[in-house]
Amino acid sequence: MIELMLEAERAMAVGLLDQAERLYRQVVAADPRNAIAIVGLARVALERGDQRTTYLEARRALALDPDNPAASHLAMRMAELMRGRGEPLPDEPLADESVPAVGESTDARAGLVDRILRRRR
Repeated sequence: MIELMLEAERAMAVGLLDQAERLYRQVVAADPRNAIAIVGLARVALERGDQRTTYLEARRALALDPDNPAASHLAMRMAELMRGRGEPLPDEPLADESVPAVGESTDARAGLVDRILRRRR
């Protein structure tokens, strides 16, 4: 399993999004509770500019691992962006029914998500 995850990360690093997605999906098919692989799918969606799927995958990861900082930040940031455009959030419940408040995450990866989003503008 770790080999597939490492290969997916390498594919992401060089922009091979289809390959990364295929590998993350293989991991999730073998281990549906692998929140790290689901965050990988959220990151693929983010790179593609698909904020709705990014949000849904991040929420799915949070339902499995409520303490996952990457999933928390992705869900929070996508919710903020969608609300800012007046879009309703998809109705996907979290395990504890809460979404992190804006600014709540102090995860070092938060800057990465924001840089990706700025690049898309």
